[in-house]
Amino acid sequence: MAGSWWRHCRRWGTSCTNTGLIETLWYFNGRSVSSSASSLSRASLSSGTGNEVMSPSSTQIHSKPLSLSLSRIRHKSQFLYPTLQSCCCRATHSDAKPKDPFMLAQKDLTSLYDDIKKELFVSKEELKYLCDYYFDGRGKAIRPIIVVLMARALNIHSNRAGDLLPGQRAIAMITEMIHTASLVHDDVIDGSDERRGKRSINEIWGERKAILAGDFILSAASMALARIGNITVVKVLSQVIEDLVRGEFMQLGSKENENERFKHYLEKTFKKTASLIANSCKAVSILVNSDPEVHEIAYQYGKNVGIAFQLVDDVLDFTSGAKQLGKPAAADLKLGLATGPVLFACQQFPELHAMIMRRFSSKGDVDRAWQYVLQSDGVQQTTFLARRYCQEAIRQISMLRPSPERDALIRLTEMVLSRDK
Repeated sequence: MAGSWWRHCRRWGTSCTNTGLIETLWYFNGRSVSSSASSLSRASLSSGTGNEVMSPSSTQIHSKPLSLSLSRIRHKSQFLYPTLQSCCCRATHSDAKPKDPFMLAQKDLTSLYDDIKKELFVSKEELKYLCDYYFDGRGKAIRPIIVVLMARALNIHSNRAGDLLPGQRAIAMITEMIHTASLVHDDVIDGSDERRGKRSINEIWGERKAILAGDFILSAASMALARIGNITVVKVLSQVIEDLVRGEFMQLGSKENENERFKHYLEKTFKKTASLIANSCKAVSILVNSDPEVHEIAYQYGKNVGIAFQLVDDVLDFTSGAKQLGKPAAADLKLGLATGPVLFACQQFPELHAMIMRRFSSKGDVDRAWQYVLQSDGVQQTTFLARRYCQEAIRQISMLRPSPERDALIRLTEMVLSRDK
């Protein structure tokens, strides 16, 4: 059955989605998540309630809620979309080879880390060294790259010059500061001794100083945010801080019901990873365009590419070595976390359910779970789901006016799927 299911997935792999992924995946057991109760109501894609979205090719797109359980997602040939409309996202942007997104954003990011260090200036030498520790240029800087490219694409879309506004440049910097502060705190919570290929802050200076360093980075980011002087932008980026905390609390818990567990996993993934990208993209759009539909395009692109990025990250935990990742392999299992590959593998190996509930705490659990995932098609299914989110991100960004920056964002989305670290 699994082999047949995956053949269907591969056959659909080249077509693009016209349906909201989270909305679709969350219609479990014939009941939807209430938009008023769901903390992701503001993040859901266009629903089929008379709300129609027009693509650049003037194709009407209808999102239709589905009643699916996780087991049906695995075993039915209609995995996510029973009536997939065929479209080609590639046709919605220029045929010229997109420029390398990293090269295109380089000019605006040349002084990124120097600017951050200026924000973190403090007379106490040890605190300054702690705060500067991760701002050494060794990170991927994927978030500020997305923000810079989105800002330029939106400026062109809004009939302005492509150059960044001062506030947009500040948002790119703030995004990286919030992200790094969250890493410092995560390493304390997880007891991690390595980050970005070197010893973690908590490993060198201890947990107390690491927590204070993370707090100081967040406070400096908040000061920079206030100086932008736009109350709406402040509200949007403040939501990120709330989502990060709520997502961390969600990660500490689990669900007994397998469908609730998958919903829990996706919501946690949004809050911990995608919210920062989505709201940062929305923030730069607010500074240049007053159209809520444009704000939504920016938000949806960031949300979908952010979730895809984390899904791929969860796959890499099983497929890449520690040297590539800059952190130990199987780190999530060792922390007691059941990510996408494990949740999908449960369908073939029910023994995993008990392990998930005890957070892989018994002797041999991590090794057995690792083997079950590799013997299943959990990695492939998670990769397929990530591809769907990428396709939705491309569909969203393709609604903007053509520009090198817009096409670079499309290229960046494609690169998310092919990365190995």
